[in-house]
Amino acid sequence: MRRRRKGLHFGRPKKTVNTTVMKEICIWVVEILITLLIAFTFVWFAGLRTSVVGQSMAETLNGGDEILVNRFIYKVTNPKPDDIIVFLPNGNEKSHYYVKRVVACPGDTVQIAGGVLYVNGKPFHETAEVAAIEDAGLAAEELTLGPDEFFVLGDNRNNSEDSRYANIGNIKKEHIIGKAWFRIAPWGLAGFL
Repeated sequence: MRRRRKGLHFGRPKKTVNTTVMKEICIWVVEILITLLIAFTFVWFAGLRTSVVGQSMAETLNGGDEILVNRFIYKVTNPKPDDIIVFLPNGNEKSHYYVKRVVACPGDTVQIAGGVLYVNGKPFHETAEVAAIEDAGLAAEELTLGPDEFFVLGDNRNNSEDSRYANIGNIKKEHIIGKAWFRIAPWGLAGFL
């Protein structure tokens, strides 16, 4: 029977590291980190989830619908007419997100007369089915948008708090959160907007 000695023992064989296993572990770690980075980037830029409040966008979107917002697109381009945008009115961080359709862009003139929306003196070509506008609000007189202002309306024209009213007014680009691009709920209506 061998006796165990106290203290250091230099005669012990060295443990060898299995380099194949270590390489495999490093590859897995790198793949997981890349996957997490891609997922985070997608969620941050194109996956902001919010709910539509109220019926101002009916029939296109209804109250309670869950949508995804692309926060990146308007960092490289500007909203265009017919884009459905998500914004904070007057930049109010305590407000819920508003969801409306862009009808006029910077430099455009806007007027509502006889229930019809005119942009740059011509009737606006509607892609959504909308009713005649009963209340022109601020757009009863011709408005000219500033260099970073957008005029928005809800698709439910007669039941929408939008740019026609002073508490919302023209939307500055800096207050736009992003573009609504996909409805995720209710499940039966899920799809691109």
